[in-house]
Amino acid sequence: MFRSIKHIRFLLLAALTASSGTALAGGPQTFASRCSMCHQPSGAGLPGQFPRLSGRVSEIAGSPEGRRYLTMVLLYGLYGPITVDDKKITGLMPGMGTMSDQDVADVLNHAVSLKKAAKPSPPFTAAEIAKIRAGGKLTAAQVATERGRLAAKGLIH
Repeated sequence: MFRSIKHIRFLLLAALTASSGTALAGGPQTFASRCSMCHQPSGAGLPGQFPRLSGRVSEIAGSPEGRRYLTMVLLYGLYGPITVDDKKITGLMPGMGTMSDQDVADVLNHAVSLKKAAKPSPPFTAAEIAKIRAGGKLTAAQVATERGRLAAKGLIH
């Protein structure tokens, strides 16, 4: 499960930082403490367990519907089976709606930077996140339904 002592130390440090109440500055630090345990620091994910973010987030962020979906995943989570890189994954992405709008924007901007798409998208902003949050809370299953709709349109692979 754990790859090395270094990996265990990283997980412990991330857990301590997240639970200490210390403010985290910017997307890379917030990503490290909240996302990288599953999706890996590089965004490569773990095949069959946690989806790859590197390269995928920047492509999804290229459309308004994709940007809305990415924000909803961070705010409300995602539950159910998905297919990523031709591999089925069944799991639960926890919602992180307790994060500020700026922190959500920063994490999404960091995820986009892991591997940029050929056609760059504008940065996420706190105002964009606030507008989506104001649209009403969703369940993780409802976010999965939205994912299915966007996948059927070819916006998510």
